Amino acid sequence: MSEVHLAVVVLAAGEGTRMRSAKPKVMHELAGLPLLGHALATASSLNAEYVVPVIRYKKELLADYIRINFPDAIIAEQDEIPGTGRAVECALDMLPADFSGSIIVTSGDVPMLDLETLESLVQSHLDGGFAATVLTAIVEDPNGYGRIIRSNDGKFIQIVEQRDADAEQLEINEVNAGVYVFEASHLRTALAKVGLHNSQGEKYLTDAAAELLHQKLKVQALAVTDNWLVAGINDRVQLSEVAAELNYRICEAWQLAGVSILDPSSTWIDVSVSLGEDVTLLPGTHLKGETVIEPGATVGPEVIMVNSRVGARASVVKSHVTDSIIGADATVGPFSYLRPGTELGAKGKIGTFVETKNAKIGAGSKVPHLSYVGDAVIGEESNIGAGTIFANYDGVSKHSTTIGSHVRTGSHNVFVAPIKIEDGAYTAAGTVVRKNVSAGDLAMNVAPQRNIADWVVAKRPGTKAAEAAQKAKN
Repeated sequence: MSEVHLAVVVLAAGEGTRMRSAKPKVMHELAGLPLLGHALATASSLNAEYVVPVIRYKKELLADYIRINFPDAIIAEQDEIPGTGRAVECALDMLPADFSGSIIVTSGDVPMLDLETLESLVQSHLDGGFAATVLTAIVEDPNGYGRIIRSNDGKFIQIVEQRDADAEQLEINEVNAGVYVFEASHLRTALAKVGLHNSQGEKYLTDAAAELLHQKLKVQALAVTDNWLVAGINDRVQLSEVAAELNYRICEAWQLAGVSILDPSSTWIDVSVSLGEDVTLLPGTHLKGETVIEPGATVGPEVIMVNSRVGARASVVKSHVTDSIIGADATVGPFSYLRPGTELGAKGKIGTFVETKNAKIGAGSKVPHLSYVGDAVIGEESNIGAGTIFANYDGVSKHSTTIGSHVRTGSHNVFVAPIKIEDGAYTAAGTVVRKNVSAGDLAMNVAPQRNIADWVVAKRPGTKAAEAAQKAKN
């Protein structure tokens, strides 16, 4: 399909009051992208000469998102005149006056519309020499949608909005899907003749199709074969329904690509996630953002992972991982919390109830239990004892700890940064390390243990402990 004379208009000016939200409807997220992001991604994938989103409500928020994520898009602002027809007129004003190609019109709240459907729609439109093509859907419950009116021989006549439909028209179950293809010159002429004479006082884009028919031009209506592709979102119930369907399709596509997903209903995968062959996702796994899981890795159950990478054959169990890198054959969890800047080397381990932040842990090194590792660099094949704290904050500034390779640190250590523990060193259990430790040295705090005889019997008389102690002595 030729892209030279093609423009895409994405309608995103509405507030979406039924969402009952402080943010615009099209900025609510679905599979990791705002609804508008899905629509613009599909529009951009057509390689059209122009992509024109039309905004109005909280336009600064939408404009910032568009400029950052779709910098080639041309933003149009709808004025005070209401209606989809007026929105498209505002978009046309942003195109060159001599643009004479085809114009696709889509909506920012229809996230599942795909490239294949749009390409097929445009091809049918061009092959038939139509002035306009309307995409429709045949639904069980047409309530709330504009009805498609056809002649007895099946030819398209007009679209009647529900508010303007009579009783007979309301029984029709073929509805307007809100996706169109127009020839630019015909669209400009038709919109100029469309008025505001309807129950809402709006300038309807649908009236442009009727005007083209009035001009004896060819207009067709094509029914989509998969209604989910044109499912619009007006409230949070519909948002959750479309989210579930889209996620099911994402999971299905990954399963067909060689990923084992034990329970797709509890596994959520953003559209931007990448998975390798023979990856296994266990129930309750949520993969978000730019997460990459390499071949053979196992993630789950109950893992939330955001913008992170998991190496081949690694395992992550019951953990929360954000902006982190987990090396090949490494293990994480259960109940680990990897915060941004964590890098775990190949065959390394971050174990039970361990929190890390801005920590680079070398290949084969382990932080097995009950520890906090923040602002640290750990070399290779080192072991951090249970209950260890990297004390990186002095109340004013953050400081770093460096631990070399083949280091063994005792349980219940505190490393008071900034310090360096060199290769091959040991630290004894219960040690608070405040000074650098040279290679091969043992660091320990010398504090002789003192036992006070019969303290419990004297100071806690009548307690179970005192009774047990007295019994033991007797």
